[in-house]
Amino acid sequence: MVFASLEFLTLFLPLFFALYLITPQRFRNHTLLVGSWLFYAWWTPKFLLLIITLTILAWAAAILIDKASSERLKTRLMAITIVLNLASLVWYKYTNMLVYSINTILTGHDMAAIPWVNLMLPIGLSFTVLHAISYIVDVRRKTVPAQYSFISFSAYMAMFPHLIAGPIVRYKIIDKELRERVFSSDKFTVGARRFMIGFSMKVLIADTLSPVVAMAFGLKHPSFVDAWVGCIAYTFQLYFDFAGYSAMAIGLGLMLGFHFAENFNHPYLATSIQDFWRRWHMTLSSWLRDYLYISLGGNRQGQGRTYLNLMLTMAIGGLWHGGENWNYLIWGIIHGSALCCDRAFTQRGYSLPDYASRTLTMLAVMLAWTVFRAHSFDSAMDLWAGQFGLHDFAMGDAVALALRPSIVLTFLIGLLCVLYPATSVAKRGGFGVVGWSMVWPVITFVLAVIVLAGQKAIPFLYFQF
Repeated sequence: MVFASLEFLTLFLPLFFALYLITPQRFRNHTLLVGSWLFYAWWTPKFLLLIITLTILAWAAAILIDKASSERLKTRLMAITIVLNLASLVWYKYTNMLVYSINTILTGHDMAAIPWVNLMLPIGLSFTVLHAISYIVDVRRKTVPAQYSFISFSAYMAMFPHLIAGPIVRYKIIDKELRERVFSSDKFTVGARRFMIGFSMKVLIADTLSPVVAMAFGLKHPSFVDAWVGCIAYTFQLYFDFAGYSAMAIGLGLMLGFHFAENFNHPYLATSIQDFWRRWHMTLSSWLRDYLYISLGGNRQGQGRTYLNLMLTMAIGGLWHGGENWNYLIWGIIHGSALCCDRAFTQRGYSLPDYASRTLTMLAVMLAWTVFRAHSFDSAMDLWAGQFGLHDFAMGDAVALALRPSIVLTFLIGLLCVLYPATSVAKRGGFGVVGWSMVWPVITFVLAVIVLAGQKAIPFLYFQF
């Protein structure tokens, strides 16, 4: 069950909110927890036990850290909890890739491969681990208090708006709202508006581009036009898919009485790679900065160490995205290298005109997206060859067929439907505006539901991470 599905809109969400609203204030965390666990079990019931186990581990570890008599013991408890969380992530996310790599080497030397059945990745495991680690580290740093209520902490960890694909919600952001929050019709309305806009971003734009992307990235030896059509389509698809999910999650949070951090801020208007990462998946960027980059030493130990820390942070961030192949690691290394070059360039006092810096930044981001989306490293190299004009130039029949007029028209209508309400509200002072500003999102939402009813629900791209 995904947010952009009829079963979620017509079954889960109405029933959940009906129960949530009639639940007394002091018991709403209970309702939220049960509803969130049911939401997760709808996906993969057998992995719910894993999520609950990691939740119990983080909850108990934080209490032990809070009660520990020495700083050394607190640090050891934190380290053990982090290792156990990472171990679960490594097992489910990277074992398949490691075994495949080992078997490739073995078979290449005429040796027997290791018998192996691929493990299924539990949905939401990556974000669960990130939430658990940030909470434990913050408790150890004494920036947040340990939560002694298992119900409240479990509700935070399992909250269905952000459980599957973020945004990453740090405990300190909603600590107070877990204890006391007031249902407000204004917040509910604003949240519903955000949800509807995000829903439209997903269905009308991202899902519309999905067949074009799949066709272009599935070609062997794509032409220059084919490769760039696929890359541009994926650039739009990924943004509107993930930003749409984030908008829906933030909207659902508001409807529940929670305020989640924003996750995107017009990233494709960035003037540099550094600026891009201040705008793209901002909750992950800040998480990597605060819990990885700074822990490695940040920029406090000289230029050489700073560049190494940047590379390690982005490489680990890339690897976090997936374990199907090494492309995500390569993508992280590309961004790490770009960040180092950008830092060296600016520190030497060099600068580019605004239009040139925006163009170069977007070009670097899109070329990196090619590696990110490609099925394998060889496929990425083949697509890059097409993008650099090493194959034919003209559009092939397969991409031309996928890029049929109905797809283009739906995409353009989707852009209009999504961008108009977003920009009009921004000009009027943000998403706090209600009243007339609800009319266009409702119309857009209805159109998106009609489109969704005629097709199969497509999972969000970040569910695989």
